[in-house]
Amino acid sequence: MALIIKNLLRREFLSMKIAMLGQKKVPSRSGGIEVVVENLSTRMVKKGQKVTLYNRKEDKNNLKNYKGVKIITVPTIKKKGLAAVSASFFATLFASLNNFDVIHIHAEGPAFFCWLPKIFRKKVVVTIHGLDWQRDKWKSGLGSQFIKIGEKEAVKYANSIIVLSKNTQEYFRKKYNRSTILIPNGVNKPKIVLPDLIEKKWNLKKDDYILFLGRIVPEKEIKNLILAYKQINTNKRLVIAGGSSDTAVFYKKMEELASDDDRILFTGAVKGRILEELYSNSYLYVLPSNLEGMPLSLLEAMSYGNCVLTSDIPECKEVIENKGLTFKVGNIEDLKSKLYLLLNNQQLVYRLKKESKNYILNKYNWNKITDKTLEVYRENND
Repeated sequence: MALIIKNLLRREFLSMKIAMLGQKKVPSRSGGIEVVVENLSTRMVKKGQKVTLYNRKEDKNNLKNYKGVKIITVPTIKKKGLAAVSASFFATLFASLNNFDVIHIHAEGPAFFCWLPKIFRKKVVVTIHGLDWQRDKWKSGLGSQFIKIGEKEAVKYANSIIVLSKNTQEYFRKKYNRSTILIPNGVNKPKIVLPDLIEKKWNLKKDDYILFLGRIVPEKEIKNLILAYKQINTNKRLVIAGGSSDTAVFYKKMEELASDDDRILFTGAVKGRILEELYSNSYLYVLPSNLEGMPLSLLEAMSYGNCVLTSDIPECKEVIENKGLTFKVGNIEDLKSKLYLLLNNQQLVYRLKKESKNYILNKYNWNKITDKTLEVYRENND
């Protein structure tokens, strides 16, 4: 018993030196990985860990410290297709040459270099945020091959692989016979705010719009959402909030598709108070994706008490359980039918709004997720 208590105490208070890489830049909302890395690293520091992040070089104003997290900016070749590869290589090299207990690599692409820290006898943990080679922009070319090889390198060299969904966990079991650890993303308890900036800027009031918030990329199936919405007679507007991700041409096509319906609003990238207001005051949040790793925007929408309608892909169904509605992925008629149902059934919408908030905050708690991640580190560091 004394030995068990001693080991528990040692695990609880042992301070580790941790490196994280694979993100573009923290702090930033440029993608889900950046949100995850920020939340994990800052909480780990509060728990007595020493965390260093390796950010890409994106501008001249590079932070060296953020909420107690040390930040190192690595050389980055600022050309399409080379920025991620070059930053990942230098980040992995610099981390490997330092005296870290654990190197935590985020995403399949950066995992291409996870063999490098193994040369220096480092412990490596890889988080697979999604099967990135399935995304539209990576389905062909060198980028696709880079990501697919990164996946295989993670299987071969990582001490532990963390996945965000049961679907991805099953993929690694079937394809590689490799065990993984399921640790989903988390969500913070938000502050609900009244419409102010969004009312002044776009005349948006509480409960008078449907919201999509995320990157404007093909796999989000925004095209189907626009087509379904345009067939519905409603005074509630459709707000499409988010920026492109190397997809400026696609973004322009979506604007052109919606141009004949003045009820549809494209806001561009949002953050801060405007993002909070959009989440706080929407009537309905819709995520029509055909591909997700772990949809942080869905977690955030539910944490604000939104009624949610998502495609029926496993990653979305796993999140919402019975606290939202789904439609058949890629099926415009089913999406239109579910939109019509919710637009004409306020009682159902408000019931789901009431249920979603507490459910999601209890299930996807960042503090619990940080503890689980630290336990993975410790298991690989004893």
